[in-house]
Amino acid sequence: QVQLVESGGGLVQPGGSLRLSCAASGFTFSAYHMSWYRQAPGKEREFVARIGSIASVGSSTTYADSVKGRFTISRNNGKNTVYLQMNSLEPEDTAVYYCKAVRPGSDYWGKGTLVTVSS
Repeated sequence: QVQLVESGGGLVQPGGSLRLSCAASGFTFSAYHMSWYRQAPGKEREFVARIGSIASVGSSTTYADSVKGRFTISRNNGKNTVYLQMNSLEPEDTAVYYCKAVRPGSDYWGKGTLVTVSS
């Protein structure tokens, strides 16, 4: 059974940091590109960051302009886990954060973890 379980969300003050984790099971994690998306209240889900599969050159990374320089995506294929290190958090980063696994022909989503940035 495929599972993606996000964790690490919570309440943080502006300027603070959080590290999200997404633990995968039930599929060949290393063969999938992994992404983080987020959905703020009243808004559509949006792309945050992506890291390539083991077949990608250097597991290449891509970021949304809004998080570039503040967020870092990484993966540990031995632990079947993808991470999102979030620094210099802003109130606009408040959202439910989802991880997604993608390869041609299939994709999977987690159920999300809530991040609230507020003083």
